[in-house]
Amino acid sequence: MTTWALPENIEDVLPPEAKKLEHVRRLALDLFASHGYELVMPPLLEYVESLLNGVGRDMDLATFKLVDQLSGRMMGLRADTTPQVARIDAHVLNRNTVTRLCYAGSVLHTRPASLGKSRQPFQAGAELYGYAGIEADIEIQQLMLNTLARVGVANVKLDIGHSDIFRALMDDAKLSHAAREAHFAAVTAKDVPTLSAANPHLARLPTLYGAATGDVLSRARTLLPQTPRIANAINQLERVAAHFAAQDIVVSIDLSELGGFNYESGMAFAAYAVGATDAVARGGRYDEIGRVFGRARPAVGFSMDLKSLIQFIADVDNKNAPIAAPASPDSAARLAIAALRAIGEVVVSTFAGEAHPHSRELMLIDGQWQVITRDAPVKPVAQITQGTADLTKGNAS
Repeated sequence: MTTWALPENIEDVLPPEAKKLEHVRRLALDLFASHGYELVMPPLLEYVESLLNGVGRDMDLATFKLVDQLSGRMMGLRADTTPQVARIDAHVLNRNTVTRLCYAGSVLHTRPASLGKSRQPFQAGAELYGYAGIEADIEIQQLMLNTLARVGVANVKLDIGHSDIFRALMDDAKLSHAAREAHFAAVTAKDVPTLSAANPHLARLPTLYGAATGDVLSRARTLLPQTPRIANAINQLERVAAHFAAQDIVVSIDLSELGGFNYESGMAFAAYAVGATDAVARGGRYDEIGRVFGRARPAVGFSMDLKSLIQFIADVDNKNAPIAAPASPDSAARLAIAALRAIGEVVVSTFAGEAHPHSRELMLIDGQWQVITRDAPVKPVAQITQGTADLTKGNAS
């Protein structure tokens, strides 16, 4: 017997969840657009040279690869959209001004990011290019929080860290690329024993976390090397924490928060919600990606998996219950159906002899097509469509 099983951690999105997912996607993209972010749609796959250039080994391991039958070159299915958008900014748009871009689409991972996670997240995000100041970091983090609030995720906590502290320690130690990758993994995993054996300052990073209102940053100033680079990173964290604390947002400092795919070069941040086992959104500054594309552009952005947000979103209901209408009706009925759909009603065609669950029906009564509700008075279409005559002319379908 054939079973139509999907690969592990790959799933269909069925009507109720798909409806919520599309609703959230529209809310997010509309909010991005209202802030001046332009929509881009990168391809699902491209050559690995550009897809993986300037990113860490964790991105390489997360990427499915295949051989292009036309060119014989290796291609990858994107595991993250940010490198693609950075390529678009650097080599397609090629602007010299501040550029704001956004996107929404599926990505694919060779392994789930964590237990129970989908290997095909639906990623939406926003990226800001061309401004190195902390104001850009604040704008992106504010947009992330606003987006979560807009789609219905409440009581969000903001965690902020700064990958430049980790990078400064790595640069001072003059470690190899492989060693840096290993230490990155150890810091993000808060593996203090491994870090203690490698570098005592690195071992302190996982211990420097807590409420921004506490003493985390003052301890960081005491325990970490007092270099200008590290001092600047701590000052930036202090400024951002104060900005969001003034909005009554709970802010935590975590100096082991280095971002998701080891390409962040500055501030890294993540948003957490009650009931979520992992971050519901994350982002950071990643100036290095633009540099590897041959055009150094400051860059900061965030992304979120809209699939993971579905659990926080209330059911998306139509304003009114659907209306059942007879299939292949006469011209007057077609005009009435077009008028109803033009004002946002859902009208479902029903076939002869078909039983349907809808409580409202379009019926011909006394020579006029009218919407009736079972156990309710008759409501003529003329009342529903008053003022919509211009919308329905010639729209019968």
